[in-house]
Amino acid sequence: MTKSPRTCLSVVLAAGEGTRMRSRHPKVMHEVAGRSLLAHVLTAIRDGAGGKVAVVVGPDSNAVAQEARSVLPDAESFVQTERRGTAHAVLAAKPALARGADDMLIAFGDTPLIRPETLARLRKALADGATVAVLGFRPADPTGYGRLVVQGGELVAIREHADASDEERAIGLCNGGLIGLAGASALAILESIGNQNKKGEFYLTDAVSIARERGLRAVVVEVDEDDVRGINTKAQLAEVEAVMQRRLRQAALEAGVTLIAPETVHLCADTTFGRDVVVEPYVVFGPGVSVADDAVIHSFSHIAGAEIGVGVSVGPYARLRPGTRLGEGARIGNFVEVKAAHIEAGAKANHLSYIGDAHVGPGANIGAGTITCNYDGAAKHRTEIGAGAFIGSNSALVAPISIGEGAYVGSGSVVTRDVPADALALGRAPQVIKQGWAARLRALKSAVKK
Repeated sequence: MTKSPRTCLSVVLAAGEGTRMRSRHPKVMHEVAGRSLLAHVLTAIRDGAGGKVAVVVGPDSNAVAQEARSVLPDAESFVQTERRGTAHAVLAAKPALARGADDMLIAFGDTPLIRPETLARLRKALADGATVAVLGFRPADPTGYGRLVVQGGELVAIREHADASDEERAIGLCNGGLIGLAGASALAILESIGNQNKKGEFYLTDAVSIARERGLRAVVVEVDEDDVRGINTKAQLAEVEAVMQRRLRQAALEAGVTLIAPETVHLCADTTFGRDVVVEPYVVFGPGVSVADDAVIHSFSHIAGAEIGVGVSVGPYARLRPGTRLGEGARIGNFVEVKAAHIEAGAKANHLSYIGDAHVGPGANIGAGTITCNYDGAAKHRTEIGAGAFIGSNSALVAPISIGEGAYVGSGSVVTRDVPADALALGRAPQVIKQGWAARLRALKSAVKK
């Protein structure tokens, strides 16, 4: 008989005010690598723990609850009306706890560097018989952290720095905050946590002593400090961003991406690459970017919400905005901006152009200085450019407009009407030449100066 997989409930505490962030936004809604702190945690839970998720939010935190559902549509939200400690926050989700699960994980919405494999290790400790499993780490300076007191391979106490003896303060293993509880005992342990501390708050760390008093095992799962980094200030947010960027760059390199100067490339958590992609220095990837095989992203390009096809060349100094799709072999050159546009295979806009709300057919050529005039002050309109069309330099295509297949638009034209296939469109004033005019002007200016 096949054994049923262990069930899991993860409770994510996202009710912190984060006043030290000096921001109007909830702390867990700040972003690292283009994704909210909360979304990072929930994604790690999805990939490393699975099961049900309960998110504890503060009053008037609808945005936080909505963010949780955008990542995990089945996530439940519970409100902690009073701030009375971590254990009190977990019990705000008591209806979810009461349904039971084999494992219960308690995570924090401001620890975006937590990895799926770390949560899986926490669950394994519970599967191996522990009632309480605590993440521990060894910081360079343990001052201020709770110490993990281990005897005989088991965790016997979590001692807050202020309450620790000199001997305990010498311990380098510190409390990382995240805790796993065996589901059979979780609710009873949480409800037994009292508020016998100076602040009158209920702390999750007391779960260890309660478990020990009942003859139950508590263990430490040791992890890197980065895994459990919390965020309370903008400075710490920047530090975590730096760690996340190092992780993402390393993952890209291991996947076969050529990053010529990795430390200068900014990635998003959801950036994806195909094989043999080359990224030159100083490129920024925003959310929602996929880059297919053999593409080259040249220096100083900024890309967000774009799908880049096989063998595409982008930049240098290009900007691709959301809704951009570049077909195989397309070329987007220096100082070209593309937004909400499909550029098909082999089409090119090599320099100094804006293509917005448009469809450019395969093999079309967009000359330097071309603009799709997509906004009339009230609404956006589309431009259709057919396969093999040639748009001369410094042209303005006033949408809505259609340029037929194989059509030519003369340089410097303002085009306001549809152009049939294989036709030539000229939308400029006739050239006038006045012989000697420039010489007369110079003579006149010279006389004035005298």
